[in-house]
Amino acid sequence: MADYKDPENTIIVTLKDGPVVIELLPDVAPKHSERMKELARAGKYDNVAFHRVIDGFMAQTGDVEHANMEAPNYNARRAGTGGSDLPDVPAEFSRIPHDRGTLGAARSQNPNSANSQFFINFKDNSFLNGQYTVYGRVISGMEHVDKIARGEPPASPDRMISVKVAADV
Repeated sequence: MADYKDPENTIIVTLKDGPVVIELLPDVAPKHSERMKELARAGKYDNVAFHRVIDGFMAQTGDVEHANMEAPNYNARRAGTGGSDLPDVPAEFSRIPHDRGTLGAARSQNPNSANSQFFINFKDNSFLNGQYTVYGRVISGMEHVDKIARGEPPASPDRMISVKVAADV
């Protein structure tokens, strides 16, 4: 295992092109960080599609209800409309900017509706600051994120092959 500063708050997302290491920010967004670890440990993020990937903006994934590409009920048209069977997470806004590589909580118009979906910013998206919870940042592997297939939804979506908490690897 690699040496991570805080393995309990480090997420390893395996993509087709290689691993993406995410440092969670539990001091900034404890509820969102905990939710990601809970879903990762339950295997809920494994095989979940990137259902909304906008060039020069962000890559969105995490619909554990409708976007598991290995599930019998997978439907690309419904991907992005669901969450998990856990309650929504209240907003944890901070002064952390939505810079390239940061992880943001996807939600509906209700700021307290985040659940399992998240996005990774391809570039600095300051217009999102204070509007969406930032709860992590890519510390290595952003070059793999940059290769995720684009589209809303992508014609042939990429997926998170596996998502693990580094402390468990």
